[in-house]
Amino acid sequence: MSLLRFLGWSVLTGLCAGLLAASALYLYLSPRLPDVEQLRDVKLQTPLRIYSRDDQLIAEYGEKRRTPVQIEDVPRHVVEAFLAAEDARFYEHFGIDPIGLARAAVQLISTGSIQSGGSTITMQVAKNFFLSQARTFTRKFNEIFLALKIEQELTKPEILELYLNKIYLGNRSYGIEAAANVYYGKSVTDLSIAEAAMIAGLPKAPSRYNPIINPKRAKIRRDWILGRMKDLGYISEAQWADATQTPVTARYHGTQPDLAAPYVAEMARQQLRQVLGDDLYTAGYKAWITVDSRLQRAARKAVRQGLLAYSRRHGWLGAAGRLPEGQPLDDDTLQTLLRNYPPLGGLEPVVITSMDDQQAQGINRQRKSMILPFEQMKWAWPRIDVDNQGPAPKSLPTS
Repeated sequence: MSLLRFLGWSVLTGLCAGLLAASALYLYLSPRLPDVEQLRDVKLQTPLRIYSRDDQLIAEYGEKRRTPVQIEDVPRHVVEAFLAAEDARFYEHFGIDPIGLARAAVQLISTGSIQSGGSTITMQVAKNFFLSQARTFTRKFNEIFLALKIEQELTKPEILELYLNKIYLGNRSYGIEAAANVYYGKSVTDLSIAEAAMIAGLPKAPSRYNPIINPKRAKIRRDWILGRMKDLGYISEAQWADATQTPVTARYHGTQPDLAAPYVAEMARQQLRQVLGDDLYTAGYKAWITVDSRLQRAARKAVRQGLLAYSRRHGWLGAAGRLPEGQPLDDDTLQTLLRNYPPLGGLEPVVITSMDDQQAQGINRQRKSMILPFEQMKWAWPRIDVDNQGPAPKSLPTS
C-alpha cells in the first residue's frame, strides 16, 4: 500500500511541477507573443492581375500564385482530405491535441517516420502567420501558446479558411485554389476525391510528394490519406476503392489568360510599378485597361492571317522541329515536341509520323491521327529567299 501511495504522490508531484513550469513559461512568453486578433484582418500576398475593360484576364505578375477562397465555397471532401492528412481531431481539440502528439510519437517509434504530424492545424496557422521555421523549443512553445489564443479568438471555420489559403503546396502555389489550378487546371470546387487527397498530401513535404516530379511517391501518400478518410467515415468503401484506382493525372498548368495582349499588359505593369513600387506584386492589386477583348481578338486574327498569307506567298520554310531517329513517340515526347508550338490562327501543330507521294499522316497533342492529302499541300513551294520560291513540289515536301 505504501508503494502505491508513493507512486501516486510521485505522479501528482510530477503533474504539479509540470503545470507550474508551463504556467511560468507562459507568463514569461505571453507578453512577447503577437496579437492574434490581427488574423481577423490579415492581408494575404496575392499577385497583380491585369484585365481588359470587359473583365478578361490578360496577365498576372507576382512570385506567389494565390487566389483566396471562402471556407463555405470549399467542398466538404476537400476539407475532409486535409483533416485526414493533418488533423483528424480538429473539431474536438482546443488548439493542441495530446492524442495526436501521442499517435505521432508511436508512429515514429514503430515505423521510423510520421505520416500524420503532431502539430494541429491551429498550430500550423500560428507558425505560418507569426513564427519562423526555426526548429527550437522556444518556437514550439510559442506555437502552442499562440494556438491556444487563436482558438479563443477565432471560430473553427475561420481557422480552417486561414490555413487553406495560406499553406504552400509546391510549384509557386499558395492555398488550395492556386494548387487546384496548378496541378489540375481547375477550381477547387471541381476537384474529385482523389485529386483532393493528392493536394492534401502536399503540406507535409511539397517537393517530396509533388505529383508532377514524384508521381509514385505522391500516389503512396494520396492512398494513405484516402485510407484515413475511409477509416474516419468521410468516404465509403466504394468511394475509397474508386479513388485509389484513379491514376495520377496531375501536370503543370501555368496561368491561362482569357485574352492575349502581352505587350499592352507589360506597358501597364511598368506604369503601375512607378506609382506603387514593390507592393505592386504582393498586395493583390487588380488593374483594368482600355483594351476591348472583341476588338483585340479581331486585330490579332487579322495580323495572324496576314502573316500566314505572307508566308504562303514567300515559300515554305520546312519542318519546325525533328524527332531523333529511332526515338519512340510516347506521350511525354509528343508533349515536349509540341510544347513550344501553340495553336496559331486556326492552325494546329502536328507531328508527321509517315508519308508517301500522295499524303502524310500526322498526330496532334491529343494523339488524334489526321491525314494531310498532297493536293492540299501544293501551296508549300520551297522558299529560296525573301523574294524567290522554288518549283512547285512534285511530292510531299520534307524539308
